[in-house]
Amino acid sequence: MVARRDATSGIGRSIALQLARQGAEVIVHGRNAARGAETVDVITAAGGRARFVAADLADPDDLQRLVEDVGEVDVLVNNAGFSWFGPTADLDVSTFDALFASDVRAPYFLVAAFAPKMAANGKGSIINVSSMSGQIGLSGGAAYGATKAALSSMTRAWAAEFSPSGVRVNAVAPGPVYTRPEARELFDTLGATTLLKRAANPEEIAEVVGFLASPRASYVTGATIAVDGGRTAI
Repeated sequence: MVARRDATSGIGRSIALQLARQGAEVIVHGRNAARGAETVDVITAAGGRARFVAADLADPDDLQRLVEDVGEVDVLVNNAGFSWFGPTADLDVSTFDALFASDVRAPYFLVAAFAPKMAANGKGSIINVSSMSGQIGLSGGAAYGATKAALSSMTRAWAAEFSPSGVRVNAVAPGPVYTRPEARELFDTLGATTLLKRAANPEEIAEVVGFLASPRASYVTGATIAVDGGRTAI
């Protein structure tokens, strides 16, 4: 099973809307221009500020073009990527490499591009969207879980590197989230394994990201916050 994420749908879209409500000028990234325009329209219709930048972050040249187009930012949310679940023997090398290029390499080089500028300004917030898959063993999730464990590890290392210069680096680790209507039954099944006995809505993840992006989280850095209905507590 493959699922893709960016700022034009699911958790990413909810995060974009949440940050816009908090007063941020949002740069909406994605690969689908129509969905990107729709997200921007929702933000601007509510009085917010936003623009769309298309890029395939798994392509180093496209990533560099995005960095040059965007310039400096105060908040970076690393949400784009995709997931793959299935038997270990069924994962081919090209999909494995694409998974790590999208979910590990891309956020690494986005932080490499933006975090030094934040540090030079003495402020900034980076939020990485990890997953409970990086903390618990899920059958069929070895490769995807490894990417998210890597992202949580990089979160701690980046906090050690950049927080002394005023840049906070944190991660959120969602559990099951209702992001695709066609997969409702799957999310219901996964949600039943949590302490709250349900999957999350994307807005519930966005609320935590919004907190970490704001001055309210001024003393929080190097943390991976579980937003999983208590799944990793048991």
